[in-house]
Amino acid sequence: MLMTQAAKEFGWTLNYGGIALMWRGGCIIRSVFLGNIKEAYDNNSELENLLLDDFFKNAIQKCQDGWRKVIATAVTLGIPVPAFSSALAFYDGFRSERLPANLIQAQRDYFGAHTYELLDKPKTFVHTDWTGQGGRVSSTTYNA
Repeated sequence: MLMTQAAKEFGWTLNYGGIALMWRGGCIIRSVFLGNIKEAYDNNSELENLLLDDFFKNAIQKCQDGWRKVIATAVTLGIPVPAFSSALAFYDGFRSERLPANLIQAQRDYFGAHTYELLDKPKTFVHTDWTGQGGRVSSTTYNA
């Protein structure tokens, strides 16, 4: 995704499959996996993320239960696994239509009357009297 974004920003034309195969020449990553990356880009040169390719989508889907168990066990034992856990968080976020930002909006409204956008009515922002003791308060009408 980073190279794709840089290519868009700077007007580069990159051969992502060829870039993957370059690693075979002088790196410890000399696996069949690099061939799978090249094949994914050969199948779709406009592929925005490898997780959208059938091979990678299926491989991750097949292994995710084990991935989650490894992270849960590590957390339970107090073993830091930042790369595994942040990669899983990215994966979960990438495939989710709605994310925790909705909860953050509600918290901001509860504590500071900042309003939140209704999911079923885009561009409609409301404030909720969460405790039943407030009033018609929002951050746009609040005077300190």
